[in-house]
Amino acid sequence: MIKLLEKLPRTECPKFLHRVIDGVCGRDPPRLHDYSSVWSLREWLELVDTLSSILRTAIGKKMSDEEVQQSINWLDIGYQEAILTCLKGRKEEIRQALVEKTNAISSTQLQDFDWQIKLALSSDKISSLQIPLLNLDLDTKENGVLKPLSIEMNREELQNLINSLESANKVVLQLK
Repeated sequence: MIKLLEKLPRTECPKFLHRVIDGVCGRDPPRLHDYSSVWSLREWLELVDTLSSILRTAIGKKMSDEEVQQSINWLDIGYQEAILTCLKGRKEEIRQALVEKTNAISSTQLQDFDWQIKLALSSDKISSLQIPLLNLDLDTKENGVLKPLSIEMNREELQNLINSLESANKVVLQLK
């Protein structure tokens, strides 16, 4: 549906694209009222959604100019250049907005942590255990309030936690 962009005069395209980028960055997006003579409501919604998706994908996946151009190659070259120019000029702003949206998923932040390894020698049911346990103390901050959290884990639970954290780290590294 990006082909709908060609209904807009080429001279108006950069202004429109910057308004779409404003919307991606959390500011005022373009309004249908300003472009109702160019697109119908259905066309408008499809075009803004498609352009926003292309912009987020290009920045989120760190696409090169050539890759972006290939994803929009059915557009007239003038419109392709307008998209690339706007994208280059506001790349860092879009990236920062995407990072902030990702961070906003959770309001809790880790402030500090401490850990101890203990060896459980016995319990009230078994006289000889010999099981290593990890005591993990987390200090988290949620909405400005410090909340302590203590967790005791065996070896298997610790390995699951490490695997989860490594997976999350890979996702974060892809966003950078």
